[in-house]
Amino acid sequence: MIRTMVVDDDAPVRLALADRLAQDPSLTVVAEAADGLRAVELARGRRIDVALMDLRMPGLDGIAATRRLRELPDGPRVIVLTTADPDESVYRALAAGADGFLPKDTPAAELARAVHVVCGGQEMLHPAAVLRLIDRYHRVAAPGSVTARSRIAGLTPRETDVLRELADGLSNAEMAGALGMRECTVKAHVGRILTALGVGDRVRAALLARDAGLIADGV
Repeated sequence: MIRTMVVDDDAPVRLALADRLAQDPSLTVVAEAADGLRAVELARGRRIDVALMDLRMPGLDGIAATRRLRELPDGPRVIVLTTADPDESVYRALAAGADGFLPKDTPAAELARAVHVVCGGQEMLHPAAVLRLIDRYHRVAAPGSVTARSRIAGLTPRETDVLRELADGLSNAEMAGALGMRECTVKAHVGRILTALGVGDRVRAALLARDAGLIADGV
C-alpha cells in the first residue's frame, strides 16, 4: 500500500484529489494539509510515501514545503500540482527536490500511475518540458558555478560527454546515436554520473551542468 498526502489550501480540491487516489486500491490517503507548514508537521509524525503538493498556498508555500519535506529523514517524494502551463514556480519546485509535476485536473488513472512511478524511485517528468523550464528560468550564481565545476571535474571525459548531451535533453537512445555508443552503455554512464555528482535524477544533473557552464542556458 502506498501512503499518500494531499496538500492544498482549497478543501474541495483536496477532496477531489483524495477521491481520485481512492480509485486505486493500492493507494491510501493518510494525511491532508491546507498549507506547507502543516504538511511538514504531518510528515514528521508518520510515514508518507508520496505527497501531492499545491504550489501557491498562504504561509509556507509549496516550494518551501517541498524543500523541507525532501530534507526529512525518509521524507516523502513530491509531485507538484499546477493549474496552468508550467512556469517559474514549477522550475523552483523541481530545483527544491520535487520528483515531478502534473496538472490538478489529471484523470484518476494517470494520477495513480504518477504516484506509482514516483514511489518507485523514478521521476514523473517530460524531458522536453523540463529542459524548457531550465532554459527559461535557470540563473547561474557564481558560488554555485564554482561548486558545480568542482563536482563535474571528477567525471571521466566520456562521462562529461554524456552529461553534456543529457543536459541538452537527449534521451538515452538519442545519446547513444550522437556519441556512437550502445544504449545500455549510455544507461550505465548515466547511473555513474548521478552517483558521482551526488544527485538523484537527471534534472538535478542537468542543473549542475548548466551551473558549471557545460552547456549554455537558452534564451
